[in-house]
Amino acid sequence: MDRIAFLLRELKNNPALTQREVADAMQLSLGTVNTLFRDCTARGFIEKPSSSPRRRLLTEEGIRYLNNYRMDGAVILAAGFGSRFVPLTYETPKGLLEVLGERMIERQIKQLQEAGIRDITVVVGYLKEKFEYLRDRFQVKLLYNPDYAEMNNISSVYHAASLFRGRNVYLLSSDNWLRSNPFHAYEPCSWYSSVHMEGKTKEWVLKTTRDGLIKGVAVGGTDADVMYGPVCLLKDFSEVLLPALEEAYRTPGKEQYYWENVYVDLLNEAGKSGKKRGDVSPAEGESFSDSGISRFPVMYKNLRPADEVYEFENLEELRAFDKSYRDHSGNQAMELISNVFRVPESEITGIRILKAGMTNHSFLFQVEGQSYICRIPGEGTEQLINRREEADVYRTIRPLKISEEILFFDPTKGYKISRYYENSRTADLTVPTDINRCMGLLRQLHSSGLTVPHSFDIRERIGFYENLCRESGGIPFEDYAEIRERMERLLSWLDSLNRPKALSHVDSVATNFLFTETGDVKLIDWEYAGMADPLIDIAMCAIYSYFTKEASDDLLERYLGRPAEKTESLVVYAYMALGGFLWALWAVYKENIGIPFGEYTLIMYRYAKDYGSRVLSDLEK
Repeated sequence: MDRIAFLLRELKNNPALTQREVADAMQLSLGTVNTLFRDCTARGFIEKPSSSPRRRLLTEEGIRYLNNYRMDGAVILAAGFGSRFVPLTYETPKGLLEVLGERMIERQIKQLQEAGIRDITVVVGYLKEKFEYLRDRFQVKLLYNPDYAEMNNISSVYHAASLFRGRNVYLLSSDNWLRSNPFHAYEPCSWYSSVHMEGKTKEWVLKTTRDGLIKGVAVGGTDADVMYGPVCLLKDFSEVLLPALEEAYRTPGKEQYYWENVYVDLLNEAGKSGKKRGDVSPAEGESFSDSGISRFPVMYKNLRPADEVYEFENLEELRAFDKSYRDHSGNQAMELISNVFRVPESEITGIRILKAGMTNHSFLFQVEGQSYICRIPGEGTEQLINRREEADVYRTIRPLKISEEILFFDPTKGYKISRYYENSRTADLTVPTDINRCMGLLRQLHSSGLTVPHSFDIRERIGFYENLCRESGGIPFEDYAEIRERMERLLSWLDSLNRPKALSHVDSVATNFLFTETGDVKLIDWEYAGMADPLIDIAMCAIYSYFTKEASDDLLERYLGRPAEKTESLVVYAYMALGGFLWALWAVYKENIGIPFGEYTLIMYRYAKDYGSRVLSDLEK
């Protein structure tokens, strides 16, 4: 830490401070501060004390020295989803949630501007459009992070790297709430905000020297000072951090790194090298380049008073701090659950996200000790799913007792509340006994004689998704016309067979088969179900599981309970091709509207090509 810069900042803010008051502000002994005063006076940084009133004014030389520590701007990270705050974050990014009537990110922007920080950039990703108003209201800039869905905050800092190079910059998280303003126009060192936590903690615990230099970080500890809140990164610190961060960003396996992981790695390197504190930190008033230090980042702990910095971990913590959230969160899903169960929102507890589906969002909650799942339709699903038809399917299959228990279904918006089966597991389709039971359930469905008024028409669905893709950005496959013609030939062949139809699930992925602790098997999520060729369920199960031809053949035989006839096998292959083609288009549309699906699109398109060719080649013999 540059104590000279610290002293000059305090005097610039209030030239009338006494040496004792400065000592209190800097948390140094009065003798040390007296020495600093003499040094600054001798170097011509402050004017000699005048008579009355006693004021210590900075000279031009002192201002020139202090300007090396002027803060150039701030970067606020706001790209993430905030999974621990579902269902609120399905509608509103966490940083835009209100605390005591004020949005968290707005409060921090105002605090920065009060300290004279005007160059503020917000890194956005999830629900990026929600932040647009900040540009007009506060004159901030927005920077989009295209990696926000696949990577942790290392990607946000990576994409904002140019904002840190050669500049002194604050780095904030949009979802922090700061009671008092910790920001200044000048900072004498790089620092990480810290709070003291009594008892055991799972936070990142700081190990420091007596003067607060961070020499190590450990996850978890007892009665410790932890990393908590905003960060100040001076240009010398960023000069060391950024090359390592950029290398980590490009390293496979580090997608879920926080930028702090890179910092910790650098500290560990310093520890392994055997460097002493004097080798790592520049001398007073010296920069990294002056001291020859180029590999080890110097950062200090900025211990904040109790109850100043808040990082709310979940809705329960927010409810405890802001009473308005106890019964009036303003969230549609919470209001729905409150109405369905006739309880105040405060009695909806144990909220946590479930693994996100490819079409919908779901979260777990408890009311009166019983667990339930609330499904919220995903982005764009109103164009893809007919919720009234889905509701009709659930009513029709109720006598079979093979689906999840539905407590509430909104056929207009698609909200669904269902029972959560404690200690259940999903099917493992590498285990023969699991395959047999899943195929047995499908046989029960197909042979039930139950019908619904609507069909799952794969030809119509392909055309529908094809149009959506073209309207939303196009279809990127170079050989699409050729493969589309193959699909049309497969459809014509299937039509010629005039195969029987039965009520089919169509989304028979392994994770939709639940094995309950009572020994039952349930098939959940019926949003694509309708009248169709029963073998479509076998084909869909195979491609969802990324099955080989041999595994698909085995699946069909277990469903039939006998060896498959050649035509039956070809029908399954045809549906595997058509299903792969359909879901590839589905994924392209999703990506066109900003929802990435990684390699899934390619895998499904490959099923279309490989199994389409297999069937057509056989038919041409």
